[in-house]
Amino acid sequence: MESKKCDCKDCKCSGSNKAAIILSSIALIAAITSSVFSMLSYQKTTQPLTLLSSGVDGNSANFVEGSVADIVDKVAKSVASIVTSVKGVSYFGQSYESQAAGTGIVVTEDGYILTNKHVIDGASAISVVLDDGTTYKNVEVAAVDSLNDIAFLKIKDVSGLTPATLGDSKTIQAGQQVIAIGNALGQYQNTVTSGVISGTGRSLTATDASGSMSEKLSDMIQTDAAINSGNSGGPLINAAGQVIGVNTATSSSAENMGFAIPIAAVKGMLTQLKENGKAERAYLGVYTTDVTADAAKTYNLPVTSGAYLYSSGNYSAIVADSPAAKAGLKDKDIVTAVNGVKIGAAGSLSTLIGEYKPGDTVQLTVIREGNEIGVNVTLEGYKQS
Repeated sequence: MESKKCDCKDCKCSGSNKAAIILSSIALIAAITSSVFSMLSYQKTTQPLTLLSSGVDGNSANFVEGSVADIVDKVAKSVASIVTSVKGVSYFGQSYESQAAGTGIVVTEDGYILTNKHVIDGASAISVVLDDGTTYKNVEVAAVDSLNDIAFLKIKDVSGLTPATLGDSKTIQAGQQVIAIGNALGQYQNTVTSGVISGTGRSLTATDASGSMSEKLSDMIQTDAAINSGNSGGPLINAAGQVIGVNTATSSSAENMGFAIPIAAVKGMLTQLKENGKAERAYLGVYTTDVTADAAKTYNLPVTSGAYLYSSGNYSAIVADSPAAKAGLKDKDIVTAVNGVKIGAAGSLSTLIGEYKPGDTVQLTVIREGNEIGVNVTLEGYKQS
């Protein structure tokens, strides 16, 4: 049986994982230490690298001699440290304040920073430190994705920052070369690792180092480019210098295994922030089972990829009064594409919906009782109950 996934209001579904996964932020008690790891060095090529502009798919690009160093040199300006203060009470009842560090990605010139939600969870104060050491304090949380480990921060009254170029995670493939960059002040400042995408569409349960916090994550990019502690929120970059994922978790029981959220899942919220300074996650309101060859056999389905809307136990596949319900989606429908983009290698249903914003109307390709139909759905903003 396939594990259930959802993008609905009452998410009680569980993802499967065969290895313990650790959220990769690093907590530094009392103060940030001054020890650092220096950036990996590579021999420079005599041919200068030209980063592709936004909208050009660079997932077919490959590294050449010296290109990793060139990419890192140009992208580093868009990678920031996120430093948080967290207040608490000790076992003996004494109040204390600790600091933690993670990584963020500059996504607009006027100060929006993309990071993981768990990096800023419980923070009483947030600071952003750019690659050149410029520090901004009293940074605000601009938006949080209630359905994913994503948050956006906003530096007040700033301009002229260097935003990263976002790529297209829908066209990534196993074996593709990638770079992971982290800039967490402390033990892992300016870390660069390279490797390949070793898998897509992974589901897992991630916990923090103490085991006190866990989150179910789906449709993750798996990579053997090492994602070190403190690199949470940093970019996973293709060989053209485009961000295709947000580094989020690393395995504690398997070597060379890290996980990143596909960049497609955050684009809808970023569009809203650029337009009006506010953002909600667009949602459909369905419980789904990923269609695989095994699931197709189990449920006697006519396709081997897509999202199967399947009611089970206490779960109705269609959430009452949701966009899906209003559009007439039904139990046992199979959604195979969103606006013509096929679910599967391009991403899960939830990730593809994440490219859009509330109010957008998308056309779902649906197989119902053996017939393929188009269903138009007007997405709404997720309201956490």
